[in-house]
Amino acid sequence: MAPTLSAAGRRALRLQRAVSLLLAPLWIPAFTALMWGALRWRIADAAPLRRAYARLRAESRAPLLICANHLTMLDSFVIGWALGGIGFYLRDFAALPWNTPERVHFADTWWKRALVYLLKCVPISRGSARGEVALVFEKLRFLMLRGDVALVFPEGGRSRSSRVEEANAAYGVGRLVNSLPGCRVLCVYLRGAGQHTWTDWPARGERFRATAQCIEPQSEARGLRASLDVSRQIVRRLAEMERAHFADHGAPPQPAPAAEAASASGAAAAPARAASAGVAAGGGDDR
Repeated sequence: MAPTLSAAGRRALRLQRAVSLLLAPLWIPAFTALMWGALRWRIADAAPLRRAYARLRAESRAPLLICANHLTMLDSFVIGWALGGIGFYLRDFAALPWNTPERVHFADTWWKRALVYLLKCVPISRGSARGEVALVFEKLRFLMLRGDVALVFPEGGRSRSSRVEEANAAYGVGRLVNSLPGCRVLCVYLRGAGQHTWTDWPARGERFRATAQCIEPQSEARGLRASLDVSRQIVRRLAEMERAHFADHGAPPQPAPAAEAASASGAAAAPARAASAGVAAGGGDDR
């Protein structure tokens, strides 16, 4: 049985959102400038993807959950940037998705906790007790019922094979979807042109491609089986999108052994530390 979010917990989330919204005219342009300028990241053909997301938001206020593949620790921020620009999120702040970053990496010091608080994040400890993980999903459910969008990774963590792994579908995502009547799931497949394997950070100067497909997964099963069924439907769709991506842009080399991948991860992180849709295809400037 899912834990109940206390009144104090609900007040804390409302306060966090209010603070983030109040300071949004400062932090959204600042982080966009960091990704665009300092890190020189680009989103290929962003315009049609952003138009499709804006239409999805305009046509209904039914709960919307973004589910994506996962290769780097910063995927959620890149996906948010791919789906909307500064003006769009300042007009529709609820469209900027809530994230669930790993507490060890993003909330282990006071300044990191302050940063993720501002960036619409609910930290989670991977591998923690089921009750703690369930509470995080209950927070997302509360926020989505109030009209905000959330983003999760249905595989539960970064793919060590650099491919979408259907066997890793996590039932918690399906349970969240099933708990929200009419919930839509926006499946987003994101990959950098130079992203051959999982890393901590995308490389400086990376050029990303993103595609998105909206589905409404349902299951005739009950309980845990229904949750697993829905999660598997979502991950299966992401796997199909990955195959389409490889067909259009070529598949990267198979990942190196774990030790080499860890070394590559550290190398990719260095330049970032130094600097601190699909929906449609076609023309559009990089974003």
